[in-house]
Formats: sequence, structure tokens, C-alpha cells
Amino acid sequence: MTYPSNADHPEQSRETRIVHSAAGAGASLPAETVGPAIQKASTILLPNTAALFDSSRPNYGRQGLASQMALSQAMCELENARFCQLYGSGLAALTGALVSVLAAGDVILVTDGVYQPVRRFCDGQLQRFGVRTIYYPADASPDAILALCPPETRLILIESPASQTFEMTDVPQLARLARARGILTLMDNTWAAGLAFRPLEHGVDLSAQALTKYVCGHSDVFLGSVCVNDPALEHALRQTMIDAGFAVTGEDAYQGLRGLRTLPTRFARHAASALEVARWFQQQPETAQVLYPALPQDRFHALWKRDYDQACGLFGVELNPMPEAEVERFLDGLRLFGLGFSWGGFESLATLSRPTRTASPWTGGPLVRFSIGLESPGDLIDDLDQALNRLRA
Repeated sequence: MTYPSNADHPEQSRETRIVHSAAGAGASLPAETVGPAIQKASTILLPNTAALFDSSRPNYGRQGLASQMALSQAMCELENARFCQLYGSGLAALTGALVSVLAAGDVILVTDGVYQPVRRFCDGQLQRFGVRTIYYPADASPDAILALCPPETRLILIESPASQTFEMTDVPQLARLARARGILTLMDNTWAAGLAFRPLEHGVDLSAQALTKYVCGHSDVFLGSVCVNDPALEHALRQTMIDAGFAVTGEDAYQGLRGLRTLPTRFARHAASALEVARWFQQQPETAQVLYPALPQDRFHALWKRDYDQACGLFGVELNPMPEAEVERFLDGLRLFGLGFSWGGFESLATLSRPTRTASPWTGGPLVRFSIGLESPGDLIDDLDQALNRLRA
């Protein structure tokens, strides 16, 4: 195979020829592959001077190149969206969306079951810049949520199911009521991964995900996304990305795209195994209740069954009252479950949950959250059983 060369310019110095020898400007790819090229560049070479100031096209690598664009397009397919903005993490996606649409004097309503780092951002950074946060009970009805909205309300943040306590919201109804009042809705859709539920189809304005979880699927990449259909929101998200300096590397975008292609297969396995393990927990004397909308006994099952195509592998187990040290002893006795934050990866995880609440304090017993991975559910149940037996002894 031959490559472009500067050897036919003997008048140029050797240094100049070396610098330009591998630039590859305008060169076509040597072969077609199933994945996009990973372009590593800060500088984008533009065709003419006018293009330097053409905002309709990328003019700097931070805005994203081949693999970032491919992942954005794939996320639009997944979420049935017109536009997708990528971020360096799920938290960055949520905070990036918030700062894109909020201003000093605005009020934001946030579910009391929200992801803890988002709560810190609302109570810290948003408050510093004059945005007031009101927390609503995680199981509040849409009418009750709207009743809490003062005239200055700009946005309602939804997380359904809540990622620790798994309360659900009637999202279509809440989105309808909010839109009638001119209030935006932003939903953290990580639990459903865009596969089991598509918020934009139900009237939500902004759908955010921590792609770190199910989309990437291997616990080794930080990525986030926000999908929208409104051109004004698209412009706001894009402008904030440019102004704030957000960027996603080509390698990370490629990993996200690779994970997305196997998402349906992995997601179904996570859900099937989680349902088996959750049903096993229901039979254990230490269990007060299993918090998993896919179970018919769950109080949000009817809402989940109406709106969701399937479940994921994340659920909670409320244990009967016992000292926290006993719960820790149970978790420390697990062999197949890692003890760590995050979820949605190939490996099973367990964490002790300590819900932080403002509007609806957690009054239940000790709470443990499980992320069921791709191991055999029988092996996971055996591991849980031996750890519980140690606790009983």
C-alpha cells in the first residue's frame, strides 16, 4: 500500500517534510470497518478561511469527531430523539442540562429520591447562583408535585424509579401537567437505559442517562448523554458544552458505541437474572420487602407494567430491623458480589444504602441495593444464601 508523500518537494527541508508526512489531510480510510474511526485531534483542518467562523460545522476537536458523532446518532435512535449531547459522565449530563436551562431566580422541583451527587449540586452550586430547589416526595402524584410549584418554577427533575428506594412517578401525566404550566421536565432515565422506557415519547423535554451504567456495560468508561427534540433546547445544550469546555474523548465514545450494540442482549439477561434473585429474596425471613417494580407485589408494579417494556438488573431489599453492623457482616460475607458504587456492569454489586431525604424521610429498615450482573443467577443465590446463613449463625 502506498501513502501520500512529500518526497516530490525536494525544495522543502527534511524537517518540513517529516512534519507533514503523516498529516493525512483529505486521505480516505484504507478500509471499511464495522466501527467508526477514532479521530484523535484538537485541531480540525478547515477548507477555507470562511469555514473558520462557520458555526454550523465542527471547527475544533472538542466538539466531537467521528466516533462521538456516531454515538450521538446511535443514542438518538435509542431514545427516539432529534439531538443528543454527550458528556464525560452521567453526573455531568444532569448538571450540564440544568445549567443550560436555569437562571438566577428560577425554582427547580426535584424528587426526594434523586441521585445523591445531584442533590449536592442543587444544594451547593445551584443555590450559589440563585436557583432555589424544592424537594417533592418521591412517591408524590403529579397533581401533588404541581401543587408545590411556585410561579418561578422552571424545571421538574424526575428520577423514576429512584435509584435507591425505587419509587415511581406517573411520568406521562406529570409531563403533560408541567408542559401546560410552561415548566420543563428533565428525567434521569439510567434505570431504563433508553431501552425499557423512552421519556421523550411520553412528553418529557430532556432525557438524561449515565451511559457509564448499562450502555457502556463494562464498568470501565465514564459517559453521559442528554437527548432532546426541541431545537431551542438543542441550542442551549450545545452552547453550554462549548462555553463550559465539556468534552468526550474519541476512545470513550467508541467504547460507548461498542457497548450500545450489545445493550438489548445484556439488558434482557440482567433483568431475567434480577427477577430470579428478587423472587428468592422475597422468600427469606430476613426480608421485609423487595423494592423492584417488576415484581407483582411491588406497589408501583401497575405503573411500571403500563409504561415500561422491561426491567433492568437493579433493585433494593429492605431488611427487617437489625443493627447495621449485622448488615455489614452479611455484605462482607459475599463472595461473588463486589462491594462498590455504580451498576449496570457485567459484574454483580451490592451496597448498603443510606437514603438522604428532605420531603419524605426513609422510615424503613436497613436497605441494601443489588445490581445483578451476567453471572449465573443460581450461583448468585448460593452466594447470598451462604452469607445469610453466616448471619443467622
